[in-house]
Amino acid sequence: MFGIGWPEVIVISIVGVAIFGAKRIPEIGRSVGQALRGFQKEVQGKGEDETTD
Repeated sequence: MFGIGWPEVIVISIVGVAIFGAKRIPEIGRSVGQALRGFQKEVQGKGEDETTD
């Protein structure tokens, strides 16, 4: 996973909680997940069809 081990993941998590607060972390995760799903749909061509004129 990009050369990131568990100690680095823990440090990043602690910094994230310190910066954004524990209540905002689920909101941020949800919005990032929605953005990634939307990006995947567009890349795979499952998004809205474009009309060609």
